[in-house]
Amino acid sequence: MTRFLVLYRQPADVDAFERHYLDVHVPLAKQLPGLRRYAISRSSVVVRGGERYYLVAELDWDDMESLQRDFASDLGRETAKDMENLEALSPGVQSMILELEDV
Repeated sequence: MTRFLVLYRQPADVDAFERHYLDVHVPLAKQLPGLRRYAISRSSVVVRGGERYYLVAELDWDDMESLQRDFASDLGRETAKDMENLEALSPGVQSMILELEDV
């Protein structure tokens, strides 16, 4: 499984962030055909070193090829472009791609 992890910092305008994230970005991303799971955490996520994040999103694909295919599509590019709107609302967004293995 391949996971795309996105960490959002505290937005200056929480209501504007929530509206855009839930009404625009999530519905757009959930149309990606290879996406298997979209989950979020809002529990004042703290990472090592004490940095706090407002929201963490986990998006899962079967494999790296599926993720790459989705993000290379027109819909994937549109979803990625929309991240500019979220970055404006929550500056300092971080993301990473993880290839998971069960142990």
